[in-house]
Amino acid sequence: MSASAPLSTASAAPSSNLATDLKPPGTASAAVKPCCVCKDEKAARDECMLFSTAEDPAQACSGTVERYRACMRGFGFGS
Repeated sequence: MSASAPLSTASAAPSSNLATDLKPPGTASAAVKPCCVCKDEKAARDECMLFSTAEDPAQACSGTVERYRACMRGFGFGS
């Protein structure tokens, strides 16, 4: 029998997030998601719309909604 070289036990550690390893590199993988930006503005908008006692919550909360939209436009979402 011939002696074989010992197997190396040192190997690259697996990535902790395998899904990101599958994404192609570039701007698409680095872009922010709409759900992850403007969280404070979104919470204020939602609270205003859901708990408004006005007859027309959309009109009563228009300033809050516009602040949220402006924030989202700042990140490149919407028109």
